[in-house]
Amino acid sequence: MTPVDLTGTKARAEQAAAAWNVVLGEPFTLSRYSYVAPADDDAVLKVPWEGDDESLHEGEALELWGGNGAVRLLRRSGDALLLERARPGEDISELPEEEATAVAVDVATRLWQPADAPFRWIGDHVPGWIENDPSELTPLARELYASLEIGREWLTHGDFHHHNILRHGDRFAAIDPKPYLGDREYDLFSFLRNPLDYRMVDDEGTERRIAAFVDAGLDEHKIRVWTAIHGAYLGLEPEEIALVRSWFD
Repeated sequence: MTPVDLTGTKARAEQAAAAWNVVLGEPFTLSRYSYVAPADDDAVLKVPWEGDDESLHEGEALELWGGNGAVRLLRRSGDALLLERARPGEDISELPEEEATAVAVDVATRLWQPADAPFRWIGDHVPGWIENDPSELTPLARELYASLEIGREWLTHGDFHHHNILRHGDRFAAIDPKPYLGDREYDLFSFLRNPLDYRMVDDEGTERRIAAFVDAGLDEHKIRVWTAIHGAYLGLEPEEIALVRSWFD
């Protein structure tokens, strides 16, 4: 996804900051699709770009979680969110593999809670995503999706990976949700492909990650199915495509 023009978004953030009487710092370096900046010393102000559909209902998800597994929502006005700032804020990508996975399991199982409206059901969106971005995996994704009975009860994070799980005091908290209702297993694709320098072709590491979430109560087959479906429209490298196909041979 190409970074977007955040000029109008910045203006909305400044309006929210003035209304809440907080002082904005310089935006964070990686805030390419939302305007995200420190607000005073212990908060972060976030406003999505005008055309952002993925972050719809982020505020409602943070309200539901109430700081359990995610950063706490302090205030909101429309799509402008004032969030507690994770301190010291390092993500789990630098942790040893087993520790990072254990942290992720703990955080994820806190976030996966039963929910309903206003959150969207993933089943209303995935078919279009599969067809809009065809790839080598598309035929397999269509076949797997047709056989999948998708749940409706669980609230998922939607962008769950190492770089969105930050150390916050003596705990860890997720940031930047893209919430949907669906299977918990839907959330694992991004985690299996991160940190940024990790590839799923580290088959032993990938299998250990899958096993850790299976031990936490997830369905192994559904983890693999959702990984193949996501991979069809989000993209995988050739070696990863071969690995995913081998799961269904």
